Amino acid sequence: MTTSTSGQNARDVSGLVAAIARNTEDGGLGKFLESFRWSVLDHYVKPLEMQRGHLLIAQGEHNRTLYFLESGDLKVDVKTPAGLVHLAILGPGTVVGEGSFFSNLPRNASVAVYSDCKVWEMSMPQFAALSREHPGVALALTQSLGAVLASRMLDVSKRLVVT
Repeated sequence: MTTSTSGQNARDVSGLVAAIARNTEDGGLGKFLESFRWSVLDHYVKPLEMQRGHLLIAQGEHNRTLYFLESGDLKVDVKTPAGLVHLAILGPGTVVGEGSFFSNLPRNASVAVYSDCKVWEMSMPQFAALSREHPGVALALTQSLGAVLASRMLDVSKRLVVT
C-alpha cells in the first residue's frame, strides 16, 4: 500500500537530507548535491510511505519519475531470458529512476520495496517547474544525478542498477 504523507510536516525533508548525508557509497547523492539545496527542492518532491512488496518501478514502463529513499530498503531486479536476476539492495540516501529521467526510455529494471520505507518522488512536471522557478537548483540536481549515473555506470557490478 502507498500513502501520501500530509500535514504540516509533509515537506520536512530533514530525514531525507540526513539519510543522503549518511550514505557514503561512491555514487551517493550527498557527494554531489549540497544539502542546502533541499530548502528549495522540498517544494518539488512528494513524500510517500510504502509497504514491503510494493512495486515502485516496473521494468519496461515509460515513466521519468525520480525517487529519493529516506528510510527502508529497495530491491532491484531485472528480467532476462534466463530468468529474474537480483541486482542490488539499496538503502537510505539512495536515488532511483535516474536512467529513465535522462533518457526517456523504458525502465530497464524493476525496483520493489524490500522493507517498509519512505520515499520522496519528483515527477517530470515537478522538475519542469523547478527548472523554470529555480534554474540554478535544477542544474545542480541534474549535475548530481548525472554524477550518480556516471558513477554507477563506471562500477561494472552496478551497471544494470541504473533504473
